[in-house]
Amino acid sequence: MADARISPGEETIELQQQVARLQALLEASRQVHSTIREEEVMESVLRIVVRELEMAGAAFPGTGLAYGDAPAGAAYGGDADTSLLVYPLADRDGRKMTELVVASPDGRELTLSESDFLEGLVLQAAVALENARNHKRNVEFARVQQDIDAARAIQRSLLPQSLPAIPGYSVAFRSDTCYEVGGDYLDIVEQPGGSLLMVVADVAGKGLASAIMCTGFRAAFRGMAAAGMPLDELATRMNQQHWAEGEEARRRYVTAIFLRLDPESGEIDVVNAGHNPGFLVAPRPAEMAPGAPEPHQFAAAGPPLGLMPGMRYASERRSFPPGARLLFYTDGLTEVFKGDEEFGAERLLEEFSSCPARRADGILDALWAAITLFAAGGPQADDMTALALRRGSDSPETPE
Repeated sequence: MADARISPGEETIELQQQVARLQALLEASRQVHSTIREEEVMESVLRIVVRELEMAGAAFPGTGLAYGDAPAGAAYGGDADTSLLVYPLADRDGRKMTELVVASPDGRELTLSESDFLEGLVLQAAVALENARNHKRNVEFARVQQDIDAARAIQRSLLPQSLPAIPGYSVAFRSDTCYEVGGDYLDIVEQPGGSLLMVVADVAGKGLASAIMCTGFRAAFRGMAAAGMPLDELATRMNQQHWAEGEEARRRYVTAIFLRLDPESGEIDVVNAGHNPGFLVAPRPAEMAPGAPEPHQFAAAGPPLGLMPGMRYASERRSFPPGARLLFYTDGLTEVFKGDEEFGAERLLEEFSSCPARRADGILDALWAAITLFAAGGPQADDMTALALRRGSDSPETPE
């Protein structure tokens, strides 16, 4: 019977061949990992397969990348050329990213060492390709994040940078976006006759698109505010202009509540265009029985701006006597949930009416504290903006 044992010399040659294959694979791995560009990773793989492994050709179908005799659109599977070998490249989660198609020389079967080399190369190529794609995504994300940070800074700069000093009154606002930028808008414009024009608005939706729409709304509002037109006419024109800006603008209609304050007469005009009701709490006259003041709500006088053409909006005039307080807000303050329970407009009105603070900023601090306590650490789900006005305290507030 013939001796089938391998001689020491043959063992040495086989071991040397294995070492050579490992060295070649390590060098190939170094080459495919030497770049963070997706296309360069695939080009490196194709060169290694054809030049170093001496295959007839190789390609990544669908990418236009091919080397040697294998066309970029090489068919495989079913009735396709069975001499083409297909190696899927999968990511860490097992999802296929692409496929490497290899044409062997003269269509022959691969040797064991060639097959082992290709399988090892494909594993390394998959890692390098996934890293390249992740790097590309990270670079793109960083660029987008940089743009969003700039947009956030710009949007914050469009809010009033200083509040007007109104003898006998205090005014304050607060605006917190749900995302980096948001669709809430607030403005205070001093007018030549001594009156002040204020607005709180909410663009439908959230995020960057709504923030862009806010910028256009601000430009229109400021332009019309400078004309000094009556408040009802201003709202009517704002509606028509928004509608005329086209279908995309109409999808992002704007709810808004406008206020004109005459500090000398102590009167306010209000127009509500599809917005949440504004709250007015006035002190109870001395001749009436004591008790909590009865709040007044400024209900909507028409639909949101830009939703329907040709709408006209009516203004409502009220007195704003000493001790009166007013709150305009967006629905982010009321649509706060604790489980299935909503904070709601009624709770907000109750907190606002009973708040002991004597200045507008203290009122907003108390409202935000009540909302935060109610939410019990839950995430903010919408933009939150509010404007508070109080008559009767133009000096620093004393501690409660």
